[in-house]
Amino acid sequence: MSPLQAWWLAIRPRTLPAATAPVLVGSAHAYRTGHFAPLPALAALVGALLIQIVSNLANDYFDFKKGADTEERLGPTRVTQAGLISEKGVLGGLVTCIVLALLVGLYLVSVGGWPIVTVGLISLVCAVAYTGGPYPLGYNGLGEIFVFLFFGPVAVAGTVYVQSLRWEPLAALAGVPIGLLCANILVVNNVRDFETDAKAGKRTVAVRFGRAFGESLYLLDLGLAALGLAAYAVVARSYWALLALPVLLLARPLFRALKELRGKPLNPILGRTAQLELRFALAMAIGTILSAHL
Repeated sequence: MSPLQAWWLAIRPRTLPAATAPVLVGSAHAYRTGHFAPLPALAALVGALLIQIVSNLANDYFDFKKGADTEERLGPTRVTQAGLISEKGVLGGLVTCIVLALLVGLYLVSVGGWPIVTVGLISLVCAVAYTGGPYPLGYNGLGEIFVFLFFGPVAVAGTVYVQSLRWEPLAALAGVPIGLLCANILVVNNVRDFETDAKAGKRTVAVRFGRAFGESLYLLDLGLAALGLAAYAVVARSYWALLALPVLLLARPLFRALKELRGKPLNPILGRTAQLELRFALAMAIGTILSAHL
């Protein structure tokens, strides 16, 4: 494997829809309210992608350091554990991406002022603290909550803010279904790693409450996402956003697979869950834009 291929594997491109989806929906909401600004929207997208990559590299590095990544690992290859990139190399890549995210943040601060500093820094800290630091979120059953908040309401409302310079409750509401679908990516990950996480002392929601609970949480998130979308469509009078509702039907085979499969065969379900979120966000964004004209 070439160094470029190894780094491409390290950033885990299948997870990047988690960062793209909220920016799509936030930018569509900004367009509908007459505040769409291309450059801040693009910067928000780049910043979100960098924060996602920071989280992925931090997971790769800290899970290996903590002994959670072993030869028994069921998920996609982690470059540190596999020896494809050295610990020092992954740590260097992590620091580089943090610096790049901060540089993008400087531009966004110039646009949106100091509130962006607070949101950006908390997002970066949580991205690293998911597996790193004295109280890693992912090791204490808080991963799904972090993902829901920072890749849902916070990311969508933040995307709108850098374009409109206003914090809008409706934007946060638009982020609810996005955050729930993003959390399902982590649900699949934790259900797949249920046994190995328990051995490593990683107290995810699936480990704390059982595999069946994790499976049920996946279905619950889908149902709540549908309700969240309906609430946004009604309150914002953006009824065309309901175009995203049928996309959730694509989750039926994914939920069935989550219940029936074990271990590595669940890896494709992880990627397909991320694709589901991106398709939902794209349909919701198109519908929101249409609501501005129809």
